[in-house]
This record gives sequence, C-alpha cells and structure tokens, in this order.
Amino acid sequence: MNKTLARLIDSDSTLTDFQKAVYHTVALIPRGTTWTYRQVAQAIGRPGAVRAVGNALNKNPFAPRVPCHRVIKSDGSLGGFAHGPRAKQALLKKEGVVY
Repeated sequence: MNKTLARLIDSDSTLTDFQKAVYHTVALIPRGTTWTYRQVAQAIGRPGAVRAVGNALNKNPFAPRVPCHRVIKSDGSLGGFAHGPRAKQALLKKEGVVY
C-alpha cells in the first residue's frame, strides 16, 4: 500500500479503528489474488469478526484503491459486493481470477 493511501485512511475521522485496520489489510491484497473474509479478520487480530469485516467492506469509501472485490467467502463463493456480484466477478476476471 502506498503511503498516500495509508495517510488518507488514517486521517478519516469518520472511520472506526476497526474499519481502518480492515482497509489497511485489504489494500495489501495483491492483484489477481483473493483472501477470505475470515483471513482478513484473522490478519487484523479479530478472528471472530468475519461479518464485521464484510460490513466494513460494504461501506468502503476507498474503492477501488482498497480492493474489497478481492475478498470472498470461505466456501469459495463471491460473497457480497456493493455494486453486485456481476461487477465483483468482472473485476476479478480482469485481474485474472476466474470463477
């Protein structure tokens, strides 16, 4: 993640510390790679907060710089996306992830 994005996330006073942690972590997911909501929750030290991760990503004000489309469900399905599943699938396909 670039320093400008990190500063932007950190300086947003409307975000909770939890949301900031989620956005910092998701911003590190490489193009063409997916993580699960559970992996994000574990990475921020909140393994029981899987649904909260999804809720935070649904409100992601930094998309596409914070690539929430790269986060999927543990069962391998796409999960939610603010712009709908087709848009999420199209973004992943563009990055070389095929579903």
